[in-house]
Amino acid sequence: MNARPVLKWAGGKGQLLKQIQAYLPPTITRYAEPFVGSGAVFFFIAQTYRPKDLYISDRNPDLILLYQVIQNSVAYLIEILSELQAKFYALSKAQQADFFYQVRQSFNSSELQDDYTKVVRAAQLIFLNKTCFNGLHRVNAQGKFNVPFGDYKQPKICDRLNLIAVSHILKDTQIVHADFTACAQFCNSETFVYFDPPYRPLSKTANFNAYSADNFSDAEQERLANFCQYLNQRGVRWLLSNSDPHNTDPHDQFFDNLYQFFCINRIQANRMINSDATKRTAISEILVKNY
Repeated sequence: MNARPVLKWAGGKGQLLKQIQAYLPPTITRYAEPFVGSGAVFFFIAQTYRPKDLYISDRNPDLILLYQVIQNSVAYLIEILSELQAKFYALSKAQQADFFYQVRQSFNSSELQDDYTKVVRAAQLIFLNKTCFNGLHRVNAQGKFNVPFGDYKQPKICDRLNLIAVSHILKDTQIVHADFTACAQFCNSETFVYFDPPYRPLSKTANFNAYSADNFSDAEQERLANFCQYLNQRGVRWLLSNSDPHNTDPHDQFFDNLYQFFCINRIQANRMINSDATKRTAISEILVKNY
């Protein structure tokens, strides 16, 4: 079977794959994704283009831990997830909510001491992701997972076949917990890089980029643009996604100015995360490329 993202993830690119594919280069032999998130684009490229060399990174430590556990201990992870799923399914709805908060408390207070605690934490992350509200991954300033219970009916917590498929792809992948600039060591003139950073908020009340305890500010967006310029000078091909400020302010030229020397395209996307379902409408996103 084809490997799919293990986690639901705010800003995941599953629904935009066909549109993104239209902007990808014809061949990819060496691939890096520094903001891997749920990895929708990563898994697509890994299975469609079959690059010889693969690199993923993120500054979210739990996300990288999960991928490392799938890479090295997938059978053990499946065993623990199966137990969590069986316990969860056997409970009443009220008991499921209590169990969710028990797991969340354990996740937030756990310390990584050995391989066992790493696998348990990875399993808890998947469990919380599948059972929390909207499948969000959000942490507070202290780095604690704080999303409430999601009240789903028998969510698939342990997807054994997909985890095995993902582990096959990750087997020979470099997995790094690092800032996006660390990929420079992997990049050469044969490398294609896809950047999917935390999106710039479209409004002051729409700021959802708390995937890690430190937010991705405008200064960070500018630092990323400078890094893209650096890679361009080295002959590295790259594609970048972000929000389109024109959705709310036609005069906001933030990204048009940052990437004025590159090709900026606007594509249509569905707004999937909004407390008001009537506001989950099609909006524009940008794709910037240097080739």
